[in-house]
Amino acid sequence: METPFTLIEELYERGEAYGKKSIELAKLKGLEATTGIVTNLIWRLSVVLVLSLFIMILNLGIALWLGELLGKSYYGFFIVAGFNLVLGLVLHFFLHNWIKKPVSDIIISQVLQ
Repeated sequence: METPFTLIEELYERGEAYGKKSIELAKLKGLEATTGIVTNLIWRLSVVLVLSLFIMILNLGIALWLGELLGKSYYGFFIVAGFNLVLGLVLHFFLHNWIKKPVSDIIISQVLQ
């Protein structure tokens, strides 16, 4: 028959092992969440980079085309710059929540998976 001391010692060892396993599991879950977020972020940033380059080259082409139509090349650049300014202001003032909420939801869903 086991003594109460050996039972308490065995209980302590099991509790210690359980604590170590719980910490290891939390680390692995955190690593999984971080990996998912970083991978998703890199993928989305690469798509944004390609789209930004496309839009920049498109803007240059439109500016040169408008400048040719108007007779002075800098007129086209002024028109395109003004359009981009108006578009940026509309995005900043009116669509802030439209962009912020989906991004926040994506990050939260990645963390909770």
